[in-house]
Amino acid sequence: MIDTAREWLTEARHVCVLTGAGMSAESGIPTFRDALTGLWSRFDPAQLASEDGFRANPALVWDWYAQRRDGVRRAQPNAGHLALAAFAKRHPGRLTVVTQNVDDLHQRAGVADTIRLHGDILEDRWLTPCPKRPACDPGSADPGTPPSCTACGNLLRPGVVWFGEMLPPQALDAAEQAAVQCELMLVVGTSGAVWPAAGLAGAARRAGAFVVIVNPHPSEIDGEAHAVLRGSAATVLPELLRGL
Repeated sequence: MIDTAREWLTEARHVCVLTGAGMSAESGIPTFRDALTGLWSRFDPAQLASEDGFRANPALVWDWYAQRRDGVRRAQPNAGHLALAAFAKRHPGRLTVVTQNVDDLHQRAGVADTIRLHGDILEDRWLTPCPKRPACDPGSADPGTPPSCTACGNLLRPGVVWFGEMLPPQALDAAEQAAVQCELMLVVGTSGAVWPAAGLAGAARRAGAFVVIVNPHPSEIDGEAHAVLRGSAATVLPELLRGL
């Protein structure tokens, strides 16, 4: 099946790649729920990843994300990230990477224009829109747990999409455009359980693209695939993209 997928890749003028938590797990970044261990195992996910949870206990949530940020900074792109970046470098303008991950591993591997559906865990933003004009710079916040604005008392929060929040409209629009315009979509390391990202594979297929899923485990969108390659991103992607 991998030889057939390589043929499709060779012929595709536009390739869209959707990556999920399994992609980063191979670099040592646990999935959100897998990270709920030790001290954090007694907390409901919504306590640590929602505006209500943050407002109820800002210090708890800030410390949780500080720990996760440390893990992201220590992690390194794996062979799957590097294979995608090398393909993108060989074929400028041909590959669009869309990720559900909030780390920066695709960027550090070399895909600077990765579309980030769920935000950036290393970025800070204000909890509520700044009322000042011009708006206060999050970088000017007073240190604290969490840091806060000296001018209006606004709190900093991580720049990720929490439960109950909309995806960034620009990123979602760009991802949907990439999905319907591609001729081949690679879906790598995602369970296919989180929408609207999970709908991109179906959108690509309906628009006429081949869909190839790379995952060691069954996903909820395997039915959208023309080919399923059972294996991890760091194992399958270098073989799939080698020499192309």
